Amino acid sequence: MLNTTKGMLIEYALSIPPLVLAFEFNPQSLTRTRTITLRAGGAPGTRGGYDFALPTETARVAQGVTVQPESFTIEILLDATDRMNDGDPVATRFGIEPELDTLRTMVEPKAQGPGGLQALASLGLGGQRAFQRSESASVLLLVWGSHILPVFLTSIRVTEEAHLPSLVPYRARASLTMQVIEGNNPFYQVEKVRQVVGAALNTGNTLTGGIF
Repeated sequence: MLNTTKGMLIEYALSIPPLVLAFEFNPQSLTRTRTITLRAGGAPGTRGGYDFALPTETARVAQGVTVQPESFTIEILLDATDRMNDGDPVATRFGIEPELDTLRTMVEPKAQGPGGLQALASLGLGGQRAFQRSESASVLLLVWGSHILPVFLTSIRVTEEAHLPSLVPYRARASLTMQVIEGNNPFYQVEKVRQVVGAALNTGNTLTGGIF
C-alpha cells in the first residue's frame, strides 16, 4: 500500500448530525493551484501597462492584476477491506456506500430550516413555503496535518475498484477539487499567519545559508 496519511472533511454548519468524512490520501497526489489574471492595458504606460524600473512603481504595475482563490485537487482512498475483515457489520453490508453518500450530500444545496439548522434542499421540508428559503453550498473544513482550510467542494470524480457480490462498492478512489474560501474567517486567517511565518523561516534560512 502507498504511504498514506489521514485527512478529514467536516461540514461547518448547524446540521444534525454534522457531515464528517475521514479518509486516507497519498500526500504526493495533492495539487494546489492559484492563478493570476493579467489585464492588458490595466495600468498606465507602454507594453500593456507593465513597464517599471523602480520598486516604487510596482503598485502601479499591479493595478492590472487579479488574484484568483486557491484551489486544491486531492485523490483519496476509500477502502472498507480492513473493517470488513474485522467483522464491522456496516462495512460488511454497505461497503463504502455511506462514505460516498456523505460526499454526494456535501455537494448538494442546503436550505435553512427552523432555528438555523440546515437540511438538503431537495427534501423540500417546509411544505409550500420551502421554495422561499435561500439555498447554499456546504462550507467544509479540509483538515490535514497542521492545516485547517475552509473550502467549497466544487468537483467529485469517483472510480469504484472493487465490489461485493451485491455490487456494493467496498474500495474506490475519489478525486476531489475544492476552492479555498478566502477572506475574513478565522480558519483562513490562521492559515495566512502560518504561511507568513513559514515564508519568514525560509527567508531566514536562505540568508543564513549564504545564498546571497
